[in-house]
Amino acid sequence: MEEILAGLAHALRLIFSGDPALYEIIWLTLQVTGVALGLAILLGVPCGAALGLYRVRTRGLITVLLYTGMGLPPVVVGLFVYLILSRSGPLGTLSWLFTPYAMIVAQVIIAFPLTAGLTMTAVQGVDPALRLQARALGATGAQEVWTILTEARIGVVAAIVAAFGGIISEVGAVMLVGGNIEGKTRVLTTAIVLNTRTGDFDLAIALGLILLAIAFIINGGMLFLQRNALE
Repeated sequence: MEEILAGLAHALRLIFSGDPALYEIIWLTLQVTGVALGLAILLGVPCGAALGLYRVRTRGLITVLLYTGMGLPPVVVGLFVYLILSRSGPLGTLSWLFTPYAMIVAQVIIAFPLTAGLTMTAVQGVDPALRLQARALGATGAQEVWTILTEARIGVVAAIVAAFGGIISEVGAVMLVGGNIEGKTRVLTTAIVLNTRTGDFDLAIALGLILLAIAFIINGGMLFLQRNALE
């Protein structure tokens, strides 16, 4: 308990001291996670909606792949991205390894199955009669999809929250492809691991509390949006 209180005090000191190294880590964490989540939403929500609304021959296989991806160990994703972006890999010419770009790629791969799979489930839970009603009122294909997504908005927001939680707390994949380089690829989770390994538990706890505070604030904002969607 004393260590937790000491970590809390240390966290408050770090936040109000204006430590540039800390704010650099926080800013990079928000950048990488924000971009990765945005891309996962842009790719995953339409994919999940399509799988939930339309029947294709390979839908069963795609669903199994999505469900597998939802439980895929992040370190495996990190290894895959590392091999793809390494100098001998097919995308080695991009020189993205040990940069924030590689971290974003890894986090998108982690978040995509969550957004797509949970969106698909939410869409499938909508009353089929709503779709028929939209067609009867002359809705276009795009309007029909939007109507269904609007009805399934609570589940879609839950998918986004799940994806955000999965990547904001991720450490294995981003450490493999980012390298935890100070001032370049060090984010909150990798900084916590580093300080724990070096025995600086106060700082590790402080960074952990800051990470929890960020997650709490962002999830609180999403909950606010979800409640407004119900009204």
